[in-house]
Amino acid sequence: MPRVLLTCFLILLPVHLVESAGVFELKVHSFTSSSSVCKRSSDCQIFFRVCLKHSHDIILPEPPCNYGSGMTGIFSADSVSSNAHIQVPFKFKWPGIVSLIIEAWNAESSDQSTENINNLISRLATKKRLGIGEDWSEYADLGEQSELRFSYRVVCDEFYHGEECSDFCRPRNDAFGHFNCDAAGNKNCLPGWKGDYCTIPICSGCTEEHGLCEAPGECKCRPGWQGPLCDECQRYPGCMHGTCQQPFQCTCKEGWGGLLCNQDLNFCTNHKPCMNEATCTNTGKGSYTCICKPGFSGKTCDIETNECDSNPCKNGGSCNDQVNDYTCTCPQGFYGKNCEVSAMTCADGPCFNGGTCMEKGTGGYSCHCPAGYMGSNCEKKIDRCSSDPCANGAQCLDLGNRLTCRCHPGFSGSRCEINIDDCANNPCQNAGTCVDGINGYTCSCTLGFSGKNCAVRSDACSLMPCENGGTCYTHFSGPVCQCPLGFMGTRCEYKDKPPVASPAIPAALVVSSILGLITLTLVVCAAIVVLRQMRQGHKPTSTTVRNDLESVNNRVSLPPTSTLGREKESLLIPGGPFKVSNKDVELRSTTVDTHSSDKSNYKQKMVDYNMSTDEKLTNNKLNMKNSDSTLLVPPLNYPKEGVYHPVYIIPEHIEQCVFATEVSMV
Repeated sequence: MPRVLLTCFLILLPVHLVESAGVFELKVHSFTSSSSVCKRSSDCQIFFRVCLKHSHDIILPEPPCNYGSGMTGIFSADSVSSNAHIQVPFKFKWPGIVSLIIEAWNAESSDQSTENINNLISRLATKKRLGIGEDWSEYADLGEQSELRFSYRVVCDEFYHGEECSDFCRPRNDAFGHFNCDAAGNKNCLPGWKGDYCTIPICSGCTEEHGLCEAPGECKCRPGWQGPLCDECQRYPGCMHGTCQQPFQCTCKEGWGGLLCNQDLNFCTNHKPCMNEATCTNTGKGSYTCICKPGFSGKTCDIETNECDSNPCKNGGSCNDQVNDYTCTCPQGFYGKNCEVSAMTCADGPCFNGGTCMEKGTGGYSCHCPAGYMGSNCEKKIDRCSSDPCANGAQCLDLGNRLTCRCHPGFSGSRCEINIDDCANNPCQNAGTCVDGINGYTCSCTLGFSGKNCAVRSDACSLMPCENGGTCYTHFSGPVCQCPLGFMGTRCEYKDKPPVASPAIPAALVVSSILGLITLTLVVCAAIVVLRQMRQGHKPTSTTVRNDLESVNNRVSLPPTSTLGREKESLLIPGGPFKVSNKDVELRSTTVDTHSSDKSNYKQKMVDYNMSTDEKLTNNKLNMKNSDSTLLVPPLNYPKEGVYHPVYIIPEHIEQCVFATEVSMV
């Protein structure tokens, strides 16, 4: 925006040069004339006229006045010095040399007319150089009939300067410039500014190529440069050990490599990781290898090797560690580097703990140690439990000639490594699952049983009673609550939300819903008709027999070689009080013997079976009124491939349980 305004200013600058450049001023100090037009000065009313024309050798008084003209007011000839002041403004470059014509006229009336040449009192026509300046120049024209004394000057208008008043310069300190003007019209920039119009700020030492500023003393760096003087290039982001000559470079220093100069290629020199005068070798990418001197070890050779760790001193000698060496302080009777040379004999009794001493032919002796002892003099007792041979926290007992492990309860074996299987005796009852532990077991009980061995019959509803008058039923998946009206939730603990009044249904929606229901009804009826036609001649056969739980679970004696007997054995539910089996002896007869017992009030609901066979519908059905329960028995002429026949037994009791069994018939 400032640039746009500056451009407008420069465009309008010539307009100021044309509007006004300067003014020519003339003052008449005295005038006398012997002309008959004005014989007595007290009675004569006069005025002066000035005409500025192009410079000519021969000056013609006739118009036009090219450079302008001016007249004084009418006044008495006695008061010339105080009233005769003429100003002729000009709007052009001042030419310097002009033709000056000064005329004195007699005023016959209040009208300043120059048409009657008879009223002309005197005329001065001269060619003069009129320079620009504030000082007045005096001139006296002494003629034969008149005497005229006057002074003159040419001054430029405000903000115009130069010998021709053509240099426009107005001091300012705004967005269009910051300067003052001298007498010649030259612009002198204020401190901190430069340029033709003093619009460019001088930055405080900022490199012009890499920085800029909007006000004097600032230094804003261009992208890629930084520093107080914007003479420092910015490195590539993330460059760690690198330099740059141009923005966003990353030239690695010596010993560094990689895109970001973050890989130490001379790690040994920069970090000196090896200690104890070890030799460091660079292996590239920030890794190194230390070659340790004798007596030191470790990655950086910071670990001093203890030569005494290998117990080099024998015969009870004491080891003293040194740098890459050791010394042995030998007991009495021994000497040598490792105290291996004995100066004693068997006569000195050197063997301890019942060891047997034997003389050597080369000198010295040797001790044969009893069981449990070792050393050159049998002075050390062998601790065989130090290696922790016993497992599972067992106690180790060294009995001399053998070791014994005292096991914690639940473990066995010579080293107590065997965990005793506490489930081996099948402690869990009623089909519970046994999980072996350490010196114990846990039983995962089936629904309806609890206790250590699943021997206690439990009521599932007592564990989660229903609230707000709900009725609890035992389901195979757990207790289920039947909530009264107005309650909901797994335990009937929540109240139903009150019904919210629904807004009025538009009539168009009602009509469209009715049409949709009619269409759906027609489609359903058509589907029913198609299904009935497809099922014609294909009627299901089923046999329903009611029986109580005791009758279903009783076994029927079969011959030992009967295949059906083996199948029935595989259908028994282990560990439970109920047995589920298919009647095998009379599968073709739908009649099953009923047995009266205390459980006759348990009624069984059996599911009908649709068998895709050609067998005719069995007509032998028991009377529903005379039997206590029914049992569905499928016919035996099923295909050879395996078919599963689910049997559901649902006793109607306070503790309702559902048992489901799939029977594979081959």
